Amino acid sequence: MTEERRQETTGAPEDELLLREAEKIVVGLGRMFPGLCEVVLHDLRNPDQSIRAIESNLSGREVGQPATELGLARMRDPGFPDIVQNYANRFPDGRPAKSTSIGIKNSAGQYVAAICLNLDVSLFASAARSLNNLVRTDEQEQPLTETLRARTAAELRTVIEEFAAARGQTPRSLGTPAKKELVRTLKTSGFLQVKHSVQVVTELLGVSRATVYNYLRSP
Repeated sequence: MTEERRQETTGAPEDELLLREAEKIVVGLGRMFPGLCEVVLHDLRNPDQSIRAIESNLSGREVGQPATELGLARMRDPGFPDIVQNYANRFPDGRPAKSTSIGIKNSAGQYVAAICLNLDVSLFASAARSLNNLVRTDEQEQPLTETLRARTAAELRTVIEEFAAARGQTPRSLGTPAKKELVRTLKTSGFLQVKHSVQVVTELLGVSRATVYNYLRSP
């Protein structure tokens, strides 16, 4: 018996076995994602009636209908990629889909089947828009920059030193108007809520606690 004849006699049972096993995968996947992802099994030995099974039917196709363009291309070319993944597609009614096609070869290296998954991404579009609206922030001018974490004494010291450095001075050498401005800024920014904050301010500015409170009270 020639090698070609041997493949013909052994190929049919093997191919049928592969198709039966692939059908189990199609049924399992389709029933796991009902209404979300269509899963189709194509018998590439019969392009005119290639659809052998279809689960979670979203395209309206039926068993016995022909192969798609991709299926035909795979049948013509044994070197066609085994997996074509996450490509844009569209259902007959216009809904966008994300598709993946998985080719299945027999021991002779011939494509005998393909499992195709078609995810209805239109179902997620409205959810995506809602989530985008939920996390969006308004681009508008704010009276101050808000920080949601607690301030620390180390940050307080840094703010005071940077305030003075920006004016070419040390904290102690700042004039009364500048010290008053600094103390009020610290209160607005929440730094005076830090534990022992007034003590830190008095030490760095070289003023008394009473002076700090006077800065806050005076117009």
